[in-house]
Amino acid sequence: MAATVTRRLTTTVQLPGEAPLRIAAEVFAPAELAPPPVVLVCLPGGGMSRRYYDLQSSDGDQSFSFARQMAGRGYLVVTLDHAGIGDSDKPADSYALTPERVMQANAEATAQVLEQLRSGALLPQFGPLPQLRSVGVGHSMGAMFTVLQQAGHAQHAAVAVLGFSSRGLPEYVSPRVKELAAESVAAVRAELVPLARKMFVSDYPEIKGSPTSNSIFAGAKADPRGVEAIKAARAPLLPVPAFFSMVPGNIAPEAAELRVPVFLGIGERDMVGDPHQVPTAFTRSPDVTLFIQPEAGHSHFLFASRHALYRRLDAWARSVLAHLDEV
Repeated sequence: MAATVTRRLTTTVQLPGEAPLRIAAEVFAPAELAPPPVVLVCLPGGGMSRRYYDLQSSDGDQSFSFARQMAGRGYLVVTLDHAGIGDSDKPADSYALTPERVMQANAEATAQVLEQLRSGALLPQFGPLPQLRSVGVGHSMGAMFTVLQQAGHAQHAAVAVLGFSSRGLPEYVSPRVKELAAESVAAVRAELVPLARKMFVSDYPEIKGSPTSNSIFAGAKADPRGVEAIKAARAPLLPVPAFFSMVPGNIAPEAAELRVPVFLGIGERDMVGDPHQVPTAFTRSPDVTLFIQPEAGHSHFLFASRHALYRRLDAWARSVLAHLDEV
């Protein structure tokens, strides 16, 4: 059983009329660290809190919890709530939470957690961990933030991108947005907040379920226990980042900048378009691995093949980090 520690970390990111944003983090510690020490820093997707990585089944089945499954394999696992979500600070104006501000707050919180883990201050039972390496893990919109954070701050030795591609979701955006995106991603970024306001209107909008969305996120192949467990992880949307994640070509420039190994985990029935096109965005990465999770929809941990995802991600992380030690 993984032991957990929670913290609220104060960042320098500040909105007009607000105090500096505090970001909630939860650390899952294994009974024993597998050498060499590795920490997975996990960011949730749109409409989810950090609890997406720690889904709790009513019958006590811990296999839906990515955090506990990976801690059981000897990893430290850190889960973060984005600003405005879960136990992190929630500014009154959600439209002030632009992708840049959310990413910067996440990066500062990540830096603080890594420093506290490496110094031994956060988990004294392990002592100082100066050689601790981090792997960024993001699902859906959280994967978008993981790529942005790595491009901007290069904090991780490798990144795992789950259920996301720079293709965006062109079927959900307006013709005007498609026209701007075809011109350049910069053209969309220049109008990001007004375009997001036009799409969502309200602050912190909620995702409303429908037969179509339910089939994408879960569907008939999902374990009903996981479907029930994920309800506790639901959260409002951050409208500007959510909108940006739908824009065609959204983070293509940043994806092309990554120079670390990249793991791409995509459900067989995910929402990223052709999975085999996703690796082409990471043109400078020295090692790109594509894993298509059998019979899985967008919420990967709800499906029987989640066990294969855990095993594959574990093997990938150990392999690429060992290779980095060799070169």
